[in-house]
Amino acid sequence: MGLTLFLFPACTCAQTLYNQQIVTAIAIINQKGGVGKTTTAANLSAALAAAGKSVCMADLDPQGHLSLYFGHEVDHNHATLYDVLADDVAFADTLVPVRDKLFLSPSTTDLAAAETILAERDDRNLILQKSFALKPPTQDFVIFDCPPSLGLLTINTLSVADEIIIPLQPHFLALQGLAKLLKTIELVQQHLNPKLIVRGILFCMYETVTRLGRDVVEEVRDFFEASRNDDTPWAKARVFQSVIRRNIRLAEAPSHGKTIFEYDAKSNGANDYALLANELLNCYRPTEPS
Repeated sequence: MGLTLFLFPACTCAQTLYNQQIVTAIAIINQKGGVGKTTTAANLSAALAAAGKSVCMADLDPQGHLSLYFGHEVDHNHATLYDVLADDVAFADTLVPVRDKLFLSPSTTDLAAAETILAERDDRNLILQKSFALKPPTQDFVIFDCPPSLGLLTINTLSVADEIIIPLQPHFLALQGLAKLLKTIELVQQHLNPKLIVRGILFCMYETVTRLGRDVVEEVRDFFEASRNDDTPWAKARVFQSVIRRNIRLAEAPSHGKTIFEYDAKSNGANDYALLANELLNCYRPTEPS
């Protein structure tokens, strides 16, 4: 199903939100499924929390895999992301603590119906943005786990996010959808969220022994280097030096309701996500004067 982007000017409350914002909101996005979005959302969040940052995670995938990752069972007496999108509940009021310094805005299967409800509203692209403005979260980071599509749930996420991390598998088919995704991001930046940028590309399920993987990484690096002087949301994007290697322990962890750090802290997966968190945090550290 193709993307239909309904364009409306960014609301004034969003600008107030950005002026007052003390959190960094990061969308983990790729319209292709199975590339490591949920794994990255869960374990990057856990690594940031281990580094002393407070993090809230938003499970915007109706399958609810991020919620399952933390062993969260839905409490029907507590608001979820469906209530944010369907009933204008403040995002901050949906948060539940799941670990030390980690909070979750959970998903339910009802979220699958949210796009139908949103399609009937004039402000369909901005519901999540307005929800943040209503009662801004106070954590250091908000990490959004987006669904594998470019529908209204994703557009709502991009309307409120500051930055985007795009997980990619290192094969050429993964590059085919990248241009479409970047075009969507550019449209959202132009019409809904002028501060939106692509923070970086993260290679997942990486196999160091394959020449194909190395060739794809090099091609992506060349593309983003050539875009440095362009007026685009990805002009300053990096291809993260940290890569997430293919690791069976990462695949096993969610079935136990655990992050990779809880399941196997000595695994390659734990090491890779710890390095990614450190690399990401370095992006926000002030540059030493020369």
